[in-house]
Formats: sequence, C-alpha cells, structure tokens
Amino acid sequence: MKLFLFHFLAAATASAFVLSPRHTWSKLILTHHWPTTFCGMEKCHSKIDTWTLHGLWPNNGNDCNSTWHFNISLIEDLLPDMEKSWPDLLSPESPKFWKYEWYKHGTCAAQAESLNSQHKYFSKALELYHKVDLDSVLKKFNINPSKQYYQFDHIQEAIDGFYGAKLKLQCVHPSRNADYQILGQIEICFTSDFSLMDCERETREKPVNSSVKAQAKPGFIVCDPGVPVYYPPLMSLHH
Repeated sequence: MKLFLFHFLAAATASAFVLSPRHTWSKLILTHHWPTTFCGMEKCHSKIDTWTLHGLWPNNGNDCNSTWHFNISLIEDLLPDMEKSWPDLLSPESPKFWKYEWYKHGTCAAQAESLNSQHKYFSKALELYHKVDLDSVLKKFNINPSKQYYQFDHIQEAIDGFYGAKLKLQCVHPSRNADYQILGQIEICFTSDFSLMDCERETREKPVNSSVKAQAKPGFIVCDPGVPVYYPPLMSLHH
C-alpha cells in the first residue's frame, strides 16, 4: 500500500512565500543518513541502528537570516524526539548540529508561513520523518543491513514503488576502483505543501559534505546503478 496518507499533509498547511527571488524555493528535501556509514567517514562511534535525520532542506538558499538566532528553549518539548531521531553523531551532548541546520536551512525554509518559526521547522521535519518511516519501509522489502551486497535496482525500485515517488540514494565510493559502494544517505522530496514529489538525480554531482565541518573526501554522491551496494551493519563498515 502506497503512502496515500500524505495527501492530508497537503491540506494541512499551505505555504505563503516571502523570500527574495534569489532565495525562493519550490522543494523540500528530507534527508536521512545511515549512522554506520556516516561514522565510517567521520571516525565517530554510534550504536544507532536506525536511519536518522540529517535535515530538512529547501532546494534554494543557504543562511538566509544570520540574525535569526537559534534558541533551544523554543523546542524544549521536541528534545526527546530530536535526541533520538535527529542526533548529532559527532557531538551527542551538544545542540550545535541543530543550530547549524537552523542557520543554514531552517532560516530559509522558515520564510514560508507553514515553517515560519524555529518550532514549526523542527517539528515539521520530525513529523515528516515519522510519516515516511524509511527504516520500516526498507525492512518491509527485506532490505536490511548485511555483509552481503544488494543490487542497486532492488533497493531503488522497492522504495520508489512504495512511496510513489523517486527517491535519491547516495553512496560513498571507498576508492576509485572499488567493486562496491556504501549506502549512506537517502533523500525524500516534498512540494512546498508537503506532498511527495520526485527527487532529481544528478549523476555528475560533487561529493556531499555530510558533517558540520569540512571533512576529507570521499563524500556522498548519487549511487551508481551499475555497482553493487553495501548496506553496512552496525559498526561493521570495515569488512
């Protein structure tokens, strides 16, 4: 059964844009990352074995209002869910990741009426994260962390078919001549009224820096359809 329940989101909140032309956005990208892959890149340690939020990103504009300061007290009621669903894998005890996401993406998204406060932005991201329930959808199709490789098409076709929209799978290529790629990030895209839409899949994109600070490459790029996919089990990236 496809997620027809998303239609209720479209009626729930209509967006009114007040962005300048250079910051006008038309799409929101709900980005998930797989902690084992992330920590394999960043040399962190995580015992989390579920897909976690990376962010809710408008497709245009960064750091739209540097004077709109992050205030954690405004999302105090969200913190238990934030800590579980949107953790800072590098600094678990710190709110700096959320602060970064607010300044870079939230201040741009918040120019829409439906997201025009810090609480609205973070609560909507959490709402969408739980609605799509990516972890359960992958398990539904027996796509589980494994030391065995998956065919890319098996993953892509299963989740696209379930959601009724094209998702964007991003991988890490451990080396130029590697015979596998590591699944690390999945993007699910929404219109400005929170209806599911197809994500663009650029095949010539630059690696995505996945942390709040500059990191050494490799980074996340669109998965290569012709290369087997490694979906690493918890803390088993080096196999």
